[in-house]
Amino acid sequence: MRYARMAAFGFAFLGLFSPSAKAQSLPPVNLGATSFLDGAPPAGPGWYFNEYVQYYHADRFRDLNGATVPFPGPRLDVWTSLTQVIKLWDIELPGKCKPALDLLLPVANTNLSFAAPGPFPRDNGTGLGDLVIGPALQFDPIMNACGKPIFVHRLEAQFVVPTGKYSNNAEVNPGSGFFSFDPYWAGTLFLGPKAEVSFRAHYLWNAVNDSPSTLIPGVLSTRAGEAFHMNFAASYELIEKKLRVGVNGYFLQQTTDSQINGNDTPGRERVLGIGPGMIVSFSEKAHLFFNYYFESDVRNRPEGDRLTLRFVYKF
Repeated sequence: MRYARMAAFGFAFLGLFSPSAKAQSLPPVNLGATSFLDGAPPAGPGWYFNEYVQYYHADRFRDLNGATVPFPGPRLDVWTSLTQVIKLWDIELPGKCKPALDLLLPVANTNLSFAAPGPFPRDNGTGLGDLVIGPALQFDPIMNACGKPIFVHRLEAQFVVPTGKYSNNAEVNPGSGFFSFDPYWAGTLFLGPKAEVSFRAHYLWNAVNDSPSTLIPGVLSTRAGEAFHMNFAASYELIEKKLRVGVNGYFLQQTTDSQINGNDTPGRERVLGIGPGMIVSFSEKAHLFFNYYFESDVRNRPEGDRLTLRFVYKF
């Protein structure tokens, strides 16, 4: 099937590190790492290897109203490498779906600096991020009367285990320091033989951090708020089985307040990223994604640009 040859399979991603002036930011989440043809595996059941390289740069920080935080010459640069292994079993379950398991481990290099000294957020350098474990169900495609796929989708329960490098003396860490649950629903709608639109919608829940940042005195525990975040994309096949181009984006909105010592604190995070992207397919089993994003409509977090390269290979 066409959808099987042109997609690139990826279940989870730990994204960028989000320092802010409050005691507990949201943890890293998937912001734009997955995009086109997200609901379908590229070549059926088997083992998949994904390698992501992402660069994020920001020199603006926004407060809870979207105004620029007057930090002196802020600069945040984050390089992230993520290694992901996915197994999709050829076992048909009730509901016309197959089981899958996703394992992902990031490594990040963070560099946060300011043009003057002060009690500003601090980075924790390079280290392993948190392990992601994701059992999933990949549903069979819904076909039209001509036997062509119309819609294909997947559900994953995503558990983020706090195994990464973390220090309460830094606000920008490779690891979050607390457990998170971030399930999602991903799908692809085929608009014809060449065009498609895709989405991946998450809802994030976070546990308490009992070793919070020391930037604010007197804080014994923090808890990041819940959040909705999603990726969305549309692409068109320019060269059959070789090249797709399109537009990709992401959106995040924190839905509940973060807490300090069990009390709600004002300031919810929000960000919208939109930009161009493409897929270069070397074969049915090997694909390379390019995605670029410009951020806007930002609240209570950095505002910058994001570049993601992603290589997918099926063994």
